[in-house]
Amino acid sequence: MAAVAPPTTRTDPGELASRFEDEKPGRVLAGPVAHALTAATLAIGLLALWQVFRPLAQGSKYYLIFFLAGILPLVFLAYPADLRLPRRLRALLGKGAAAADAPAPDRSGPSHIDWLLAAVALAGCLYPVLPITLAGGGGGYDAFLDRQGLLVGIDVAMGTVLLLLLLEGCRRTTGWILPAVCLVFLGYGYYGGLLPQTWAVAHAGLDFGQLVDAFYNSDSGFYGTPLDVAATYIVLFTIYGAVLDLSGAGRFFVNLSAAAFRRSRTAAGRTAVASGFLLGTVSGSGAATTVSIGAVTWPILRRAGYPAERAGGMLAAAGVGAILSPPTLGAAAFIIAEYLGVSYLQVLGWALVPTILYYLGIVLSVEIDARRSGVRPAALEAGSVWRLLARSGYHFASLFAIVGLLAVGLSATRAVVLATLLAVALSFLDRTHRLTPARLVAALSNGVRGVLAVTVVCAAAGIITATTTKTGLGPQAAALLVGAAGAVSTEPAVVLALTALLAAVALSLLGLAVPVTASFVIGWVIIGPALLDLGVSAPAAAMFVFYFAVLSEVSPPTALAAVAAAAVTGGRLVPTMWHTLRYALPAYLIPLAFVITPTGLGLLGIGGPRRILVATVVTALGVAVLAVAAGGWLPGVGAAGAPERVIGMVAGLTLLWLQPVPVAIGAVLAVVMTVGVFVRRGSPGPPGGTRAGYPA
Repeated sequence: MAAVAPPTTRTDPGELASRFEDEKPGRVLAGPVAHALTAATLAIGLLALWQVFRPLAQGSKYYLIFFLAGILPLVFLAYPADLRLPRRLRALLGKGAAAADAPAPDRSGPSHIDWLLAAVALAGCLYPVLPITLAGGGGGYDAFLDRQGLLVGIDVAMGTVLLLLLLEGCRRTTGWILPAVCLVFLGYGYYGGLLPQTWAVAHAGLDFGQLVDAFYNSDSGFYGTPLDVAATYIVLFTIYGAVLDLSGAGRFFVNLSAAAFRRSRTAAGRTAVASGFLLGTVSGSGAATTVSIGAVTWPILRRAGYPAERAGGMLAAAGVGAILSPPTLGAAAFIIAEYLGVSYLQVLGWALVPTILYYLGIVLSVEIDARRSGVRPAALEAGSVWRLLARSGYHFASLFAIVGLLAVGLSATRAVVLATLLAVALSFLDRTHRLTPARLVAALSNGVRGVLAVTVVCAAAGIITATTTKTGLGPQAAALLVGAAGAVSTEPAVVLALTALLAAVALSLLGLAVPVTASFVIGWVIIGPALLDLGVSAPAAAMFVFYFAVLSEVSPPTALAAVAAAAVTGGRLVPTMWHTLRYALPAYLIPLAFVITPTGLGLLGIGGPRRILVATVVTALGVAVLAVAAGGWLPGVGAAGAPERVIGMVAGLTLLWLQPVPVAIGAVLAVVMTVGVFVRRGSPGPPGGTRAGYPA
């Protein structure tokens, strides 16, 4: 078959994708430094694999110390000391939000200062396990643990060094904002005792030694759950994604999407959406997935007549959906499994129905756009689906293997390792993409290098979680949030709905500044308790925070996925963001549905078949009505005017309140909207648009 050809662009898609990750672009190294980095990442990858089957006898924290000792020094070698403001902050300030301002990878080698910082980072990380005695400190790992709460001077000094280096590592990989947030929490822990004790957020105060002890020698600090997740789950799934990428799975998924819809009138849009869903198994970043699918499908969308901004919105929404989709969700999903003490398979189950509903909303929007704006059929150079599946369908085998192994009770770490081995073995069915020893080393190295930034973020998140734990900030913030909602109404249902709405706004604002993983951790320790206090179940609260943390990639004014899409299509940035919001609308509303009513738990697969079926069908109807209201077109009937669209928006929102009376009201309003469109059929479309009434 003829594969879908990538467009001819001045910028390599892979390089462009690297500019829109949650982290800043790293150095492009060459020569001995590159070989040294490859050797180090290979050693870290082998250590992570070894830990799966032969865990270190001293425990998981002992392993985390060595893992961080391998990762943190590499950050200073792989990422330059770029002192510019991060993209997110420049976008908030209106400076540098354009795609053209995205920084290019640094091709210079590490400086002497970088090497010095790497050496100090290695010493700071390994200090707890070094069998030495320095001025009453040291003495080995067991002695270090015994001094918890009673750190000596050298312990505090080394902990402070590691604290500063982690902040610098975060600054290099994600920008200034996350380190600033960490410093705010650090300042709150140190100076909080000076606040008026009548304030809800005041506490007794902590001295600096207590804070360092909480960061350096407790299970909620640097070596807490986020780093544990990065060192066990995330690194292995990142290696798996790198193996899939080098084995040709990404190209196969795009070609399969094109082949599946090549004869459809909406083939171009459907191909973009399906490619985003399938490529989510390879890329863990919504923005990078957006670039990957856009590089191939934007020329098709352009031939079909899609304006650049609308196509960019579709690409961004499809790309971000990859983080929300099983079987490989974003990094925060693994943290959910650890925080709640459940299997990763359960988290996948919770995400299944929301994923279906999210892509239902996008597909309906694609169909509506195609009919309202007169999109032309685009000829896709793709052969038979069955021939493509027969030739390269083995790429699905490792994905199915992960789910199957999880279902029979295997741990997520062992399941992904075995799936990776299967993917390596199956790669030899394709002579072009077979993973020879050299390519396998490259995949392992790329996988570990891909986890450098998230590891530093997870370790630095310990500053936030430890401070919150020591000061009791979580319950205090939860009380303030619930109190703000309670000031409006004392009705429990209204208080819950207002709290959820305030939490959604807070999480969206938080996500504008920090990466998804950090946004989830902060949101869980600050906002999670408020939802739990109001009777929301832990799975619903965790998935609520997870969804809004992910949606920061499509939320204006930063919206990295939309910025990435605009870079590919050349469209105007602000209209691209608004189109992205229209396509991603279900993702903003569905989390509210499974938080504010008990029936909504059915959307997470909780509560038995009847609840699941009712919640899914009603919410699907709500998503469909909202798609019609947002797109202004009822497929098979015609254009919807402003009154019908307003009625449809109210109907869709009402249907998401999964209680009998609101559902009945929403259904009646949906019928009224449909009747209104039928009455309007045959009348001229709204003025000032295309022949179908939709502005170009």
